[in-house]
Amino acid sequence: MDAHVRSALRLLSTDPAVARLGLDSEALRSLADADPDANADADAGSDAGAAVARRVLRALLTVRDPGPLPEGADRELDALLGAERQLRPVFSALRLPTVEEEFPGTTFQAAAEAVLWRGDITTLAVDAVVNAANSQLLGCFRPMHPCIDNAIHSAAGPRLRDDCDTIVTAQGGAEPTGAAKITRGYHLPARYVLHTVGPVVEGQPRARDARGLASSYRACMDLAAQVEGIRTLAFCAVSTGVFGYPVEQAAPVALRAVVEWVSAHPGRFDRVVFVVFDDDNERVYRHVLGVGGRFV
Repeated sequence: MDAHVRSALRLLSTDPAVARLGLDSEALRSLADADPDANADADAGSDAGAAVARRVLRALLTVRDPGPLPEGADRELDALLGAERQLRPVFSALRLPTVEEEFPGTTFQAAAEAVLWRGDITTLAVDAVVNAANSQLLGCFRPMHPCIDNAIHSAAGPRLRDDCDTIVTAQGGAEPTGAAKITRGYHLPARYVLHTVGPVVEGQPRARDARGLASSYRACMDLAAQVEGIRTLAFCAVSTGVFGYPVEQAAPVALRAVVEWVSAHPGRFDRVVFVVFDDDNERVYRHVLGVGGRFV
Protein backbone atom coordinates (compact mmCIF):
# COMPACT_ATOMS: atom_id res chain seq x y z
CA MET A 1 0.00 0.00 0.00
CA ASP A 2 2.89 2.37 0.74
CA ALA A 3 3.85 2.27 -2.94
CA HIS A 4 0.36 3.47 -3.92
CA VAL A 5 0.53 6.25 -1.31
CA ARG A 6 3.87 7.52 -2.56
CA SER A 7 2.86 7.26 -6.21
CA ALA A 8 -0.34 9.23 -5.52
CA LEU A 9 1.66 11.92 -3.69
CA ARG A 10 3.99 12.30 -6.67
CA LEU A 11 1.07 12.58 -9.08
CA LEU A 12 -0.71 15.12 -6.84
CA SER A 13 2.42 17.17 -6.08
CA THR A 14 1.44 19.93 -8.51
CA ASP A 15 -2.20 20.11 -7.37
CA PRO A 16 -3.26 23.59 -6.13
CA ALA A 17 -4.42 22.01 -2.86
CA VAL A 18 -0.81 21.33 -1.84
CA ALA A 19 -0.34 24.99 -0.87
CA ARG A 20 -3.34 24.80 1.47
CA LEU A 21 -1.34 22.39 3.63
CA GLY A 22 1.57 24.82 3.84
CA LEU A 23 3.64 22.63 1.54
CA ASP A 24 5.01 22.93 -1.96
CA SER A 25 5.51 20.51 -4.83
CA GLU A 26 9.13 19.84 -3.97
CA ALA A 27 8.31 18.99 -0.35
CA LEU A 28 5.60 16.57 -1.44
CA ARG A 29 7.86 14.86 -3.94
CA SER A 30 10.60 14.61 -1.32
CA LEU A 31 8.18 12.90 1.04
CA ALA A 32 7.09 10.54 -1.72
CA ASP A 33 10.67 9.70 -2.67
CA ALA A 34 12.06 9.36 0.87
CA ASP A 35 14.03 6.14 1.35
CA PRO A 36 12.83 4.43 4.56
CA ASP A 37 15.86 2.15 4.53
CA ALA A 38 18.07 5.16 5.23
CA ASN A 39 16.89 5.11 8.86
CA ALA A 40 18.93 3.41 11.57
CA ASP A 41 16.03 1.11 12.31
CA ALA A 42 14.75 0.29 8.86
CA ASP A 43 11.51 -1.39 9.95
CA ALA A 44 10.53 1.34 12.42
CA GLY A 45 11.59 4.04 9.96
CA SER A 46 9.57 2.45 7.18
CA ASP A 47 6.45 2.25 9.33
CA ALA A 48 6.80 5.84 10.56
CA GLY A 49 7.52 7.20 7.09
CA ALA A 50 4.56 5.33 5.60
CA ALA A 51 2.25 6.65 8.32
CA VAL A 52 3.35 10.25 7.74
CA ALA A 53 2.95 9.89 3.97
CA ARG A 54 -0.55 8.42 4.40
CA ARG A 55 -1.63 11.24 6.73
CA VAL A 56 -0.38 13.85 4.29
CA LEU A 57 -2.24 12.16 1.43
CA ARG A 58 -5.43 12.04 3.47
CA ALA A 59 -5.03 15.72 4.40
CA LEU A 60 -4.42 16.66 0.77
CA LEU A 61 -7.55 14.87 -0.40
CA THR A 62 -9.52 16.47 2.44
CA VAL A 63 -8.68 20.03 1.35
CA ARG A 64 -8.75 19.34 -2.39
CA ASP A 65 -11.60 20.79 -4.46
CA PRO A 66 -13.75 18.42 -6.51
CA GLY A 67 -12.57 17.83 -10.04
CA PRO A 68 -10.51 15.52 -12.23
CA LEU A 69 -7.39 13.98 -10.72
CA PRO A 70 -4.03 14.01 -12.51
CA GLU A 71 -3.66 11.16 -14.97
CA GLY A 72 -2.96 7.93 -13.12
CA ALA A 73 -3.84 9.25 -9.65
CA ASP A 74 -7.30 7.73 -9.75
CA ARG A 75 -5.83 4.26 -10.34
CA GLU A 76 -3.38 4.62 -7.46
CA LEU A 77 -6.07 5.87 -5.08
CA ASP A 78 -8.49 3.12 -6.08
CA ALA A 79 -5.80 0.52 -5.45
CA LEU A 80 -4.92 2.06 -2.09
CA LEU A 81 -8.47 2.54 -0.83
CA GLY A 82 -9.48 -0.89 -2.05
CA ALA A 83 -6.58 -2.49 -0.19
CA GLU A 84 -7.38 -0.54 2.98
CA ARG A 85 -10.99 -1.64 2.79
CA GLN A 86 -9.87 -5.26 2.64
CA LEU A 87 -7.86 -4.78 5.85
CA ARG A 88 -10.70 -3.22 7.84
CA PRO A 89 -13.21 -5.42 9.63
CA VAL A 90 -16.66 -5.46 8.06
CA PHE A 91 -19.85 -5.98 10.06
CA SER A 92 -23.05 -7.12 8.39
CA ALA A 93 -26.18 -5.33 9.57
CA LEU A 94 -28.21 -8.50 9.07
CA ARG A 95 -26.03 -10.35 11.59
CA LEU A 96 -26.38 -7.79 14.37
CA PRO A 97 -28.97 -8.35 17.13
CA THR A 98 -32.17 -6.37 16.72
CA VAL A 99 -33.60 -4.11 19.39
CA GLU A 100 -36.28 -6.76 19.93
CA GLU A 101 -33.58 -9.34 20.68
CA GLU A 102 -31.34 -7.08 22.74
CA PHE A 103 -34.03 -5.31 24.79
CA PRO A 104 -36.69 -7.89 25.71
CA GLY A 105 -39.83 -6.12 26.83
CA THR A 106 -39.12 -2.88 24.99
CA THR A 107 -42.14 -1.01 23.69
CA PHE A 108 -40.22 0.44 20.75
CA GLN A 109 -42.59 -0.25 17.87
CA ALA A 110 -39.88 -0.81 15.27
CA ALA A 111 -37.91 -3.21 17.47
CA ALA A 112 -38.02 -6.08 14.95
CA GLU A 113 -36.28 -4.02 12.23
CA ALA A 114 -34.10 -1.69 14.33
CA VAL A 115 -30.54 -2.28 15.53
CA LEU A 116 -28.44 -0.32 17.99
CA TRP A 117 -24.75 -0.76 17.17
CA ARG A 118 -21.64 0.88 18.53
CA GLY A 119 -18.85 1.05 16.00
CA ASP A 120 -17.34 2.72 12.96
CA ILE A 121 -20.01 3.37 10.34
CA THR A 122 -17.40 3.09 7.57
CA THR A 123 -17.05 -0.63 8.43
CA LEU A 124 -20.77 -1.44 8.34
CA ALA A 125 -22.06 -3.57 5.46
CA VAL A 126 -25.45 -2.08 4.65
CA ASP A 127 -27.07 -0.95 1.45
CA ALA A 128 -26.87 2.71 2.49
CA VAL A 129 -25.29 4.76 5.26
CA VAL A 130 -26.40 8.22 6.35
CA ASN A 131 -23.84 11.01 6.40
CA ALA A 132 -24.35 14.10 8.56
CA ALA A 133 -23.33 16.64 5.92
CA ASN A 134 -22.90 20.39 6.05
CA SER A 135 -24.96 22.70 3.87
CA GLN A 136 -22.28 22.84 1.15
CA LEU A 137 -22.63 19.05 0.80
CA LEU A 138 -19.00 18.65 -0.32
CA GLY A 139 -17.59 17.06 2.81
CA CYS A 140 -15.38 18.45 5.54
CA PHE A 141 -12.34 20.40 4.34
CA ARG A 142 -10.55 20.29 7.71
CA PRO A 143 -7.78 17.65 7.81
CA MET A 144 -8.30 14.99 10.48
CA HIS A 145 -11.43 16.73 11.80
CA PRO A 146 -13.34 14.22 13.97
CA CYS A 147 -16.69 14.49 12.17
CA ILE A 148 -18.54 11.69 10.45
CA ASP A 149 -18.52 13.67 7.20
CA ASN A 150 -14.72 13.58 7.16
CA ALA A 151 -14.58 9.87 8.01
CA ILE A 152 -17.04 8.87 5.30
CA HIS A 153 -15.39 10.94 2.56
CA SER A 154 -11.92 9.70 3.54
CA ALA A 155 -12.96 6.05 3.38
CA ALA A 156 -15.06 6.40 0.22
CA GLY A 157 -12.47 8.37 -1.74
CA PRO A 158 -12.46 11.62 -3.77
CA ARG A 159 -15.14 10.54 -6.26
CA LEU A 160 -17.68 10.92 -3.46
CA ARG A 161 -16.94 14.65 -3.35
CA ASP A 162 -17.27 14.78 -7.13
CA ASP A 163 -20.74 13.22 -6.90
CA CYS A 164 -21.74 15.75 -4.25
CA ASP A 165 -20.42 18.59 -6.41
CA THR A 166 -22.57 17.38 -9.30
CA ILE A 167 -25.62 17.54 -7.04
CA VAL A 168 -24.85 21.00 -5.65
CA THR A 169 -24.11 22.37 -9.12
CA ALA A 170 -27.34 20.94 -10.51
CA GLN A 171 -29.48 22.39 -7.74
CA GLY A 172 -27.67 25.72 -7.88
CA GLY A 173 -27.06 26.25 -4.20
CA ALA A 174 -26.61 24.94 -0.69
CA GLU A 175 -28.50 21.96 0.68
CA PRO A 176 -31.38 22.93 2.99
CA THR A 177 -31.78 21.55 6.49
CA GLY A 178 -33.92 18.45 6.70
CA ALA A 179 -33.48 17.28 3.10
CA ALA A 180 -31.44 14.36 1.73
CA LYS A 181 -29.45 13.46 -1.37
CA ILE A 182 -27.98 10.13 -2.48
CA THR A 183 -24.61 9.21 -3.99
CA ARG A 184 -22.62 6.08 -4.60
CA GLY A 185 -20.54 4.66 -1.74
CA TYR A 186 -17.40 3.85 -3.74
CA HIS A 187 -14.86 2.27 -1.32
CA LEU A 188 -17.28 2.00 1.60
CA PRO A 189 -18.88 -1.38 2.36
CA ALA A 190 -22.18 0.46 1.78
CA ARG A 191 -23.30 0.80 -1.82
CA TYR A 192 -24.89 4.20 -1.27
CA VAL A 193 -24.50 7.26 0.94
CA LEU A 194 -27.48 9.34 1.99
CA HIS A 195 -26.35 12.90 2.76
CA THR A 196 -28.54 14.97 5.05
CA VAL A 197 -28.08 18.36 6.69
CA GLY A 198 -29.42 18.34 10.21
CA PRO A 199 -29.86 21.43 12.37
CA VAL A 200 -26.80 23.05 13.94
CA VAL A 201 -27.61 23.77 17.57
CA GLU A 202 -26.08 26.25 19.98
CA GLY A 203 -27.27 25.70 23.52
CA GLN A 204 -30.58 23.94 24.00
CA PRO A 205 -32.49 22.83 20.90
CA ARG A 206 -35.71 24.60 20.02
CA ALA A 207 -38.89 23.25 18.50
CA ARG A 208 -37.69 24.13 14.99
CA ASP A 209 -34.51 22.14 15.61
CA ALA A 210 -36.53 19.07 16.53
CA ARG A 211 -38.63 19.50 13.39
CA GLY A 212 -35.52 19.83 11.25
CA LEU A 213 -33.92 16.75 12.79
CA ALA A 214 -37.03 14.63 12.32
CA SER A 215 -37.23 15.86 8.73
CA SER A 216 -33.66 14.65 8.10
CA TYR A 217 -34.52 11.14 9.24
CA ARG A 218 -37.74 11.06 7.23
CA ALA A 219 -36.06 12.45 4.12
CA CYS A 220 -33.36 9.79 4.25
CA MET A 221 -35.91 7.00 4.55
CA ASP A 222 -38.12 8.48 1.84
CA LEU A 223 -35.16 8.70 -0.53
CA ALA A 224 -33.81 5.26 0.33
CA ALA A 225 -37.24 3.75 -0.26
CA GLN A 226 -37.15 5.01 -3.86
CA VAL A 227 -34.14 2.77 -4.57
CA GLU A 228 -35.33 -0.80 -4.93
CA GLY A 229 -32.00 -2.31 -3.89
CA ILE A 230 -31.85 -0.55 -0.53
CA ARG A 231 -33.16 -2.91 2.12
CA THR A 232 -30.80 -2.01 4.95
CA LEU A 233 -29.66 1.43 6.04
CA ALA A 234 -27.66 2.89 8.89
CA PHE A 235 -28.01 6.26 10.56
CA CYS A 236 -25.22 8.09 12.29
CA ALA A 237 -26.42 10.27 15.17
CA VAL A 238 -27.36 13.19 12.92
CA SER A 239 -26.70 16.71 14.31
CA THR A 240 -25.02 15.48 17.51
CA GLY A 241 -21.31 15.83 18.25
CA VAL A 242 -19.73 18.76 16.42
CA PHE A 243 -23.15 20.00 15.25
CA GLY A 244 -24.21 20.65 18.83
CA TYR A 245 -27.54 18.81 19.27
CA PRO A 246 -27.42 17.16 22.72
CA VAL A 247 -27.82 13.44 22.25
CA GLU A 248 -30.26 13.24 25.18
CA GLN A 249 -32.72 15.33 23.16
CA ALA A 250 -31.73 14.08 19.71
CA ALA A 251 -32.17 10.35 20.35
CA PRO A 252 -35.91 10.45 21.15
CA VAL A 253 -36.55 12.64 18.08
CA ALA A 254 -34.60 10.25 15.84
CA LEU A 255 -36.26 7.13 17.21
CA ARG A 256 -39.73 8.63 16.99
CA ALA A 257 -39.20 9.67 13.37
CA VAL A 258 -38.08 6.16 12.42
CA VAL A 259 -40.96 4.50 14.28
CA GLU A 260 -43.49 6.69 12.51
CA TRP A 261 -41.95 6.01 9.10
CA VAL A 262 -41.67 2.25 9.59
CA SER A 263 -45.24 2.09 10.89
CA ALA A 264 -46.44 3.85 7.75
CA HIS A 265 -44.34 1.62 5.44
CA PRO A 266 -44.29 -1.84 7.03
CA GLY A 267 -41.80 -4.28 5.55
CA ARG A 268 -39.98 -1.76 3.35
CA PHE A 269 -36.63 -2.11 5.17
CA ASP A 270 -35.13 -5.24 6.66
CA ARG A 271 -32.85 -3.34 9.05
CA VAL A 272 -32.50 0.24 10.24
CA VAL A 273 -29.31 0.62 12.25
CA PHE A 274 -28.66 3.40 14.76
CA VAL A 275 -24.88 3.74 14.90
CA VAL A 276 -23.28 5.23 18.02
CA PHE A 277 -19.58 5.78 18.47
CA ASP A 278 -18.89 6.48 22.13
CA ASP A 279 -20.00 5.64 25.67
CA ASP A 280 -22.26 8.64 26.14
CA ASN A 281 -24.26 8.13 22.96
CA GLU A 282 -24.60 4.41 23.55
CA ARG A 283 -25.78 4.95 27.12
CA VAL A 284 -28.45 7.43 26.02
CA TYR A 285 -29.79 5.22 23.23
CA ARG A 286 -29.82 2.15 25.46
CA HIS A 287 -31.77 4.08 28.09
CA VAL A 288 -34.30 5.37 25.57
CA LEU A 289 -34.75 1.98 23.88
CA GLY A 290 -34.93 -0.02 27.10
CA VAL A 291 -38.07 -0.98 28.96
CA GLY A 292 -39.91 2.22 29.79
CA GLY A 293 -37.84 4.22 27.29
CA ARG A 294 -38.76 7.81 26.39
CA PHE A 295 -39.05 7.57 22.62
CA VAL A 296 -42.75 8.46 22.40
